Amino acid sequence: MRDRSLLFGSATVVAAAAGFGLLGPVARFAYGTGLEPISFVAWRALFATLIVALFVFWRIGRGEAFVGPWRLPGRQRVALLTAGITSVSLNVAMFLAFERTTVALVLLAFYTYPALVAVVAVWRGVEPLDGVRVAALVLALGGMVLVVAGGLDPTGELRVDPLGIILALSAAISQTVFVTVSRSGFAAISTDQAMGWIMAATMATCALLAFATGGSASLAVPLTSGPALGLSALAGTLAAGIPSILFLRGIRSIGGTRTGILMLFEPVVGVVLAAVLLKEGLAPIQLAGGGCILAAAVLLQRSGREPVLAPESVPGREVQIRAEPATIEARERT
Repeated sequence: MRDRSLLFGSATVVAAAAGFGLLGPVARFAYGTGLEPISFVAWRALFATLIVALFVFWRIGRGEAFVGPWRLPGRQRVALLTAGITSVSLNVAMFLAFERTTVALVLLAFYTYPALVAVVAVWRGVEPLDGVRVAALVLALGGMVLVVAGGLDPTGELRVDPLGIILALSAAISQTVFVTVSRSGFAAISTDQAMGWIMAATMATCALLAFATGGSASLAVPLTSGPALGLSALAGTLAAGIPSILFLRGIRSIGGTRTGILMLFEPVVGVVLAAVLLKEGLAPIQLAGGGCILAAAVLLQRSGREPVLAPESVPGREVQIRAEPATIEARERT
């Protein structure tokens, strides 16, 4: 049963990585319709919020209790707020980094976050880093480097901008914080409800940023362009809303270190889709990198599993939170 649960949790994360991997090619097509990056992020977050909200209403109709963030214990409210802030800062930092430096360099800097997650987990004493996980982490990171760097055009211009690299690293830190606090920081609210609030915060903030930076014209493009609206809906559903729920479920199910390593399938999916849809080609070194990440995923199944740390909300949980706030607060302090 434990192996089956680990396998299911791992499959959930890989599915999330595949969904997020769609974003690159879809964004490329969306930019061709007149959408600018930050406006595209706002529209993607809008559709993600809608799809998550529909799922939340469906779950509530089947008996899941609604838990408003304002009713969470103090520490959990702070943790959920932190997750929302890091989601916004991650999107903004990556958008700015892509404008300043070569995309491959941004990805190489950003995908250091699985290693950062592992270091933080060991430092906090919540996840051991045994030999199997170290080997899997090294394999996956090495494979990611081969996949991303293998796509660099040797005849093209390599833009190395220090601020762009710093922004990409700050995005990696934001993702590390998100994974760390999401592991058990707001356990009293279900994954779908938590992601709904986080995506709504991302949508509102990016829309305001688009207005503030003079991108209102770009923000209005999907209102007059069917392709732009369709691509935004596709990105918000398959490359944001559904993967975001799966990502958070994976963190809570198999822990941050495993989730971070398995999420390195994301650039593999992005590169493969770019080769198929954008005719960008696929180098042998990138295939080798994908093989390394696949080997890391298989290796991870041999490592011991921690118990689930953040169970889903269950019917009646809302009443329990209302009736026993002092008990929950005391349990948090211990």
